[in-house]
Amino acid sequence: MSKIKFGTDGWRAIIAQEYTVDNVKRVTEGTAKWMKEKGYSKVVIGHDCRFAGQLFAETATKIMGAYGIKVHLAKGFVSTPMVSLGVVKTKSDLGIVITASHNPPSYNGFKLKSNFGGPSIPADISAVEAQIPSTPYDGALPSLEEMLDLGLFNYIDLESIYIEHVKSSFDLDAIKEANIGLAYDAMYGAGMNVIKKLFPKATMLHCDYNPSFMGQAPEPIHRNLGELAAVCKNNASIDLGLANDGDADRIGLYDEDGNFVDSHHILNLLLLYLKKYKEMDGKVVVTFSVTDKMRKLAEHFGLDFDVTKIGFKYIAEIMTHTTVLVGGEESGGLAVAGHIPERDGIWIGLVIMEFMAKTGKSLKELIQEVYDIVGPFALDRDDLHLTNERKLAIVDNCKNGTYTAFGDYKVERVEDLDGHKFHLGNDEWVMMRPSGTEPVLRVYAQSKDLASVRAILDATHATLNAEA
Repeated sequence: MSKIKFGTDGWRAIIAQEYTVDNVKRVTEGTAKWMKEKGYSKVVIGHDCRFAGQLFAETATKIMGAYGIKVHLAKGFVSTPMVSLGVVKTKSDLGIVITASHNPPSYNGFKLKSNFGGPSIPADISAVEAQIPSTPYDGALPSLEEMLDLGLFNYIDLESIYIEHVKSSFDLDAIKEANIGLAYDAMYGAGMNVIKKLFPKATMLHCDYNPSFMGQAPEPIHRNLGELAAVCKNNASIDLGLANDGDADRIGLYDEDGNFVDSHHILNLLLLYLKKYKEMDGKVVVTFSVTDKMRKLAEHFGLDFDVTKIGFKYIAEIMTHTTVLVGGEESGGLAVAGHIPERDGIWIGLVIMEFMAKTGKSLKELIQEVYDIVGPFALDRDDLHLTNERKLAIVDNCKNGTYTAFGDYKVERVEDLDGHKFHLGNDEWVMMRPSGTEPVLRVYAQSKDLASVRAILDATHATLNAEA
């Protein structure tokens, strides 16, 4: 059978191709063996809205039962942050989430969450990988009823635990009294019920159960959110558009005019609110593909700043031993102090709503506050679906210093922490990095506005196409 490897955020594969019951047994058995070696005895397991989530979650539960490990199993679909919070609240040793996050609907996945309530650290992931057997467990598995009788199993309401945590952490009365018109797009994902319960008057989009996601990868980026953009633009009562991905750990926002607010801007807004308005302190940590305007804002406030490889697990590891005020990645996974060290799209949306409510300002006005400090900026990303041979050739060219210019844009210096970032001067750059979970080459760019970003991306594509 094929070797199972974890990418930047878990193991992911196509359902019925490599993501099968047998392979879920294998990866769960590797996890169980690692847990036994560590002396761990309790795990929280949940699944999102994807096909066969309950089947895969129950399969993992039974494997854990075969190893004598107690399982708190979520009843019904839940978000990834609900599982992570559940690990902390139940004092469990590990969390498992059956999810492929923002990947296309044909995928499912397997994420591991540490006892601190965030992604397992890279060293632990490697240790689990080393324990995954080459064949699936072939012994008799206990039923859920048998595990219940043995005290090895119970259902847990992670959604209610999460909602109570939200109520104790935010000024929901201020948010509601501010009458912020909210449009919410769940993208058919696991965040839908929380928003329905917290804000029943919100305009809801794609908030019904649909494992196919209507054929659309549930990633909250502008090209996937046309309906939400139109609602925000055409409805005068809407002040904010919020979208989450399939497992609700990522976020996308729209302002009252239907303009997309990407994670780079959200990160700057979070830092502005927590430091300037709430007078909180801590380190700022972002991944390699995030705008360097975050560094400028952190320096403005006199805060320590760090850049990690791409993958929230690197940020989470720092959050376990250092107070991180704001941490995040370009793909919409963001975290703040005062919560678990985990990406949480709903939580971040609530922070922004509270920011709007406490200041009485619109999202556009708050973004202008950021621009007044660091200057205007824009970023975008193209995902190039290439053959593996072509993708690897481009990566080799990056490593070998082949690219000295992209059209009229001359390369001044290169960073290669995780991928290759080509600095072009004037606060402009283009970056290339292969996806860790899909057959895709990601191309990112930063400039002063979206038109300039598009020009850089087009010039980069022309250079790549010319050598194909």
